[in-house]
Amino acid sequence: MMWLKNEVLQLRSPEPEDLELMFEMENDTTLWSVGNAFLPYSRYTLRAYLEQSKQDIFQERQARFVIMLNDGSSIGMIDLADFDPLNSRAEVCVGLLGKYRGKGYAAMALELLCDYAARRLHVHQLYAYVSIDNAESCRLFEKCGFTERVLIKSWLRSEEGFKDVFLMQKFAE
Repeated sequence: MMWLKNEVLQLRSPEPEDLELMFEMENDTTLWSVGNAFLPYSRYTLRAYLEQSKQDIFQERQARFVIMLNDGSSIGMIDLADFDPLNSRAEVCVGLLGKYRGKGYAAMALELLCDYAARRLHVHQLYAYVSIDNAESCRLFEKCGFTERVLIKSWLRSEEGFKDVFLMQKFAE
């Protein structure tokens, strides 16, 4: 079985050449409301991350992947975060550059990541926090088998005030 690849795209570890992709993604303020960003990231900080990352999920408790079309175009990032090997779970975060959204790429990447996490890392549970007003992301995670919508009140701060989120889960089969 080929891990992290299908007929359309693949997930791979970030390379120094991905600095501009990461810079664009991390500094896209439209994504800040669904994450934990407070300030823009500098190229210096991202370069240091790329240089220092061991890409060892057991040591760093996270793994970042570049979503790359098989034609070589890097279109986004997908992460396993807050990896907890004792309880066999990890959070999933996914983001695409704007022009690649709505084309099914996020679902393909998420399916690859879920399969890899379950079969290779033996993760029992993946989860995601999704703002209740982000219908597109709710559909994405549901399409990929995430269920168990648990409402968490006032979880994300936004310009409009606090927003509720759904905690969505997927269990290994």
